Amino acid sequence: MTKRTHPSGAPWRNFYGRTKGKTLRKSQEIYLDEDLAKLSPGPVDWDINPDRQPLDLKDIFDGRDVWLEIGFGGGEHMVHQAALSPKVGIIGCEPYINGVAMLLGKIREAECDNIRIHPGDVRDLFDVLPDASIAKAFLLYPDPWPKKRHHRRRFVTREYLEPLSRVLQQGAEFRVATDIPDYVRQALEEVPKHGFSWAAERPQDWRVAWPDWTRTRYEAKALREGRVPHYLTFFKD
Repeated sequence: MTKRTHPSGAPWRNFYGRTKGKTLRKSQEIYLDEDLAKLSPGPVDWDINPDRQPLDLKDIFDGRDVWLEIGFGGGEHMVHQAALSPKVGIIGCEPYINGVAMLLGKIREAECDNIRIHPGDVRDLFDVLPDASIAKAFLLYPDPWPKKRHHRRRFVTREYLEPLSRVLQQGAEFRVATDIPDYVRQALEEVPKHGFSWAAERPQDWRVAWPDWTRTRYEAKALREGRVPHYLTFFKD
């Protein structure tokens, strides 16, 4: 049997982690059926759309700046940012379908019209994002993959950071929030290798959240369990 490969020549991409958890509520199934397709940015999954083309973000968002949230969890932060910045378009990427369903419910409630959703692997989204097309990116409480042998699965590795660097505009902000000290270590070691500068000048710069921050469910859990959040800000050189 011939092994499938990505058009770039790289091996077939493995996705690590779960894509579905507990049974969806009936209302969430309705959100997925009625809303998800119309909030798609376009063809993204290369195994489903082998002839996909780069996304026309200016057409999708009427020429507005575009932000990217990588792994939006339950969508609290993304809807918060969309409501605060209605003149910005935001694309969220999340393979966990329960989180996608939760976000769709929040979008209905907030009546935001500046969000698009890719319910899958961010690497496929990177493939179709044009160079220097994203003005800001968020990586908030990513899967920590705590075992050393799994650190290669973390987002802050070359496989993810190279395409992220390509799609970000010069001067674009890249925010990382995590409560895992070793994730902080790896982020500070790896992110600057890919065309980013860490913006911190004093401890407050990584101990205090951004002014427009809203607490996510993952941060609330971390605080309940006694872990300390870190807020890292990088800028694309």
